[in-house]
Formats: sequence, structure tokens, C-alpha cells
Amino acid sequence: MTKLPFFPISRRRTLAGLAGGAALAALPFPLLARPETENPVFRHGVASGDPDAGSVVLWTRVTADASVEVEWELAETPGFAAILQSGRMTATPASDHTVKLLAQGLKPGGTYYYRFRALGATSPVGRARTLPEGGLDRLGIALASCSNYAFGYFNAYEAIARDADVDFVLHTGDYIYEYGADGWGGDVARKIGRVHEPANEIVSLTDYRQRHAQYKTDRGSRAMHAAHTLLACWDDHESANNPWTGGAENHQSETEGDWPSRRAASIRAYYEWLPVREPEWLAHKGRSRMQFWRSYRFGDLATLCTLETRHTARARQIDYMAHADAIASKEDAARFRRDVLGEPGRRMLAPELEADLAAALSRSVREGQPWRLIGNPMPIARTDVPDLVSLGILPDPADDPDASGSAKALAWKGKWNLPFYPDTWDGYPWARERLYDLSRRAGAGDLVFLTGDSHSFWANRLADAQGRPAGIELGTAGISSPGDFMASGFGPELSPRLDRAFAEHVEEVVWTDNMHQGYVRIELERSRGLASFIAVDTVLSPSFRVETLRRFAFARSDGAVDYL
Repeated sequence: MTKLPFFPISRRRTLAGLAGGAALAALPFPLLARPETENPVFRHGVASGDPDAGSVVLWTRVTADASVEVEWELAETPGFAAILQSGRMTATPASDHTVKLLAQGLKPGGTYYYRFRALGATSPVGRARTLPEGGLDRLGIALASCSNYAFGYFNAYEAIARDADVDFVLHTGDYIYEYGADGWGGDVARKIGRVHEPANEIVSLTDYRQRHAQYKTDRGSRAMHAAHTLLACWDDHESANNPWTGGAENHQSETEGDWPSRRAASIRAYYEWLPVREPEWLAHKGRSRMQFWRSYRFGDLATLCTLETRHTARARQIDYMAHADAIASKEDAARFRRDVLGEPGRRMLAPELEADLAAALSRSVREGQPWRLIGNPMPIARTDVPDLVSLGILPDPADDPDASGSAKALAWKGKWNLPFYPDTWDGYPWARERLYDLSRRAGAGDLVFLTGDSHSFWANRLADAQGRPAGIELGTAGISSPGDFMASGFGPELSPRLDRAFAEHVEEVVWTDNMHQGYVRIELERSRGLASFIAVDTVLSPSFRVETLRRFAFARSDGAVDYL
């Protein structure tokens, strides 16, 4: 695979009137041409999401103190020459003046335009799509994750808004971050004027609402949401770092109250501020907001299932520090992997989710769809750290009095060939094998996992514990969150060497890059797919350029999927 400079000119993009080259192409439709323009009434923009073949969620928020009547309109053209549907709603303090409605009775595979009016102002125009039915030859999905306001501008969102090969956006989580102004990213935020609001770590409903509001003032966010319909799942930072069913690593009950109340506040704010269906709008009745997983069918081409891995089933994460003193040999490390990480019953997915997933995958196979995608909040590939000291990449911390804590931790994991992070699927091998077995029993051992969380680009080749192919994984870097090697202080010289070490010495890793921020565009045709890893050159300024770092083509054969 060769490094490709910037967006190439494709036939589809040319027909859409978009130019290739170093500069960003024109926006998908003219009314989005000035995303930097702030509307004082609709300052958080508009959004659409969570579609099916006949309906889609439309969203906005009104800046007001009291209850306000809001009008909405839907049309098939951006000029609204003919209004297809319209209505009135009330934005109230009870929902933080957000407005969310389910536009129904729409055509499968339709493209629609919508807008809102309130207090004498008209919102920006948004574009929404419903899911197609029947024959479909192509699908383009932008994979996004990890947008941290403090670390920089959401330039990759704006690049997605301008990408004419994108039909839908899949956001796999960390849509907001909970840290306070002095938390992770605070130093960068003060330099570029993007300090978190409120200044404290967010805990209450008011806090979470204010943080969502701040994130949606970013111009890239407003442009992306107006241009493309969102498919979403959450990860951890929408509530707090590393949650499980009984708490979170970044929740201290002594000073921050009880965990169920904080979690409930975060989920309520999420549903208020994102274009996602309320439980009563779902075919499955009796579900709760916490049971946030979906299945999307794209005609006869693909099914995409999203996962909920934080609040409904996850067992508590394993803390390496609690076991470090007990690992002094290869035998100790093997025992730790088997008895601690691999303890049977350490769940990741709720039984109801597993049942829904099995049904969706079985239906996809039965109907002959060529592609089955998993919207996956965190890496599923085995990423055991190679022995970086023996490879000569890291100095031995024992001989380096200036070695950082990050270097010591990475060297220790590499010495015993332990997983990079126990919070990912690597820390739940029993649950991972259960998922692989579920997919194989459904006849779908050819999954394509679309993954966020790690702040790095990944192209991974998956296998189960018996070495049988289990699909591929395409992972995206952060929208603005920095790669772990760079964030840990390894710098621009050592970080690429660490990337290469993982690709060369970790069996499931084909390629990885933690140096950039950006997104992945996945384009599916009937016989093959193409993943483009697209980076922005900076998040420290709203002026930026885009670059396609790598492309990987992939295809299915004999019940498996692999790179070409």
C-alpha cells in the first residue's frame, strides 16, 4: 500500500461537482457553504439520525429561557419549493430546549431537507436520508470517534461534511468528554481558546447539558450534522472514563454522588442532544434508554449492528496495577491471562443485545446480503504489546533513570506480552469468543468491525482462539483526541517506530497509525469494499488540509473476509 496524497478525484465526486487536490472540496449542498455563520437562536445547528426505511429523527435546539413554539418543515429540495410535511412543537426547559421528532411516512432511500423556525429566526437547512430497500450497489459510511473539544477543532467533522462519497456517518462513541478545564487536554485548550465548560468535571444533568451544548457550537460539528444522517453508539466518556455496570474508573462516590444518578443524568442529556430514537419509537417495546443498540439494513447490500458495551452488561475492568506484583515469570503471565482476564462469565454484551444481534446477522445471511458490519465502541483485535525493549525500540527503564511512567508501563506489558489495554475486548476474551461464536453460528463469520476509542487508525485481521478467521477490523483515529503514543510523550520520532513494531510483531495488526486525527471512509460494493484512512493536518486551527494516508481494499471469499 502506497501513501496517497490528498483526496483523489473519483467519478462520483466529479459528478457531484467536487474538486480533488489539496484543498477541501465544495460542501455537498450550497446551503451548508458557511458553517462558521452563527445563528443566535439555532446556535447549535440541526441534525438527523437513527433512520429506517420510512422514517428519520430530526433535531435542533433553541436558545431561549422560557418555553418556545418551534415550527418544522420537510421537503425534497433544499429550496423548499414544495413542503412535504410540517408541524409545531414546543421547546421547553424540561428538555433543555432541545426539539426532537420522528419524521415518518417517508420513501425508502430518500433524501430530504428540513429546517426549523422559532422566535422570528430560521435554522440552517439540514439534509436527511432514509435507509434504502431492494437493490443497492454502493454504500459509503464515514467512521468517526473521540471528539474532545479541549484538544482541538473538529476539522475531521467538517471534512466528513464535505465528502461526497459519504452517505451516512457512524459515530462509535466518545462524542463528548467529561473532564474539567484542568483535566486531560486542559493545557492545549488554554492555548487555543477551547477550555471545557463547565470548568468542573461534569457530574449533574446541568453539567452534561452544558458540555453537549459547547461541543455543538463547533463549526465542523454543525456542518457534519447538517450534511449527513447520524448512526450512533456510545462509549465511555459520554458518562465517565471506563464505566461498568457498577461504577466507573473516573467516578468517586465520596465526592461525586452515587453512580446510578450520574449515569442517568449523562444518558438523559445524550438523548436530549443527539438525534436518536426514544425507546417508544422502536419496534422492540419495553426497552430502556440504556439499552442503546441498533440494527440498520441497507437494502440487499449490508446490515450494520451497533453495540452497547458499557452500561447493560460489562463486568468490571481488570486493573493491571492490582496484579503487577504477582507477575514475575512467563508462567505467572500465562496464569494471569487465563484466570484473571479470561475468567468465564466476564460479560461485555447484554443477553438481549446478543439475541438481537444473532437475529439480525442470521437474517442478513438468509437474505444473501454480502456485508455484515459491527459498529464497535472499542478495539476487538488482539493487540498484545511486543517486547519493545528486546526489539531495541524502547530503552530498558531499569537502565534509564529518566524513563517516563508511560515508557515503564509499555515496557512492562511488552516484557510479558500482555494486552495493550484491559479495558478493550482484550480484557474480556471470554466475551470476545462468545461474540465470535455467535456470529459463526449465524453463518456470519465474515464480519467487518468498524471501531473507535483508541485514537489510532487500525487495519486488523481477526481470528478466534482456535485460529479461525473472524473478520476484519477497521479502526479510526480520534476526531481531535491525540494518539496514545503521542499523548504519552513518545514524540514524532519514536511513535512511528512503535506503530511499525505493532504491525510487524502483532499477528492481528496489519497496519496502524497513531500520529494523526481524522476518520475512515468505508465504501461497499457488492463484490468488494474499500477503506480510506483520511487525516487532517491539524486540529489546533480551524484552517486545515486533508490527506489520505492509506487505502485497503477487502473482499469476501469462502465465508471469510480479508484484505486484497
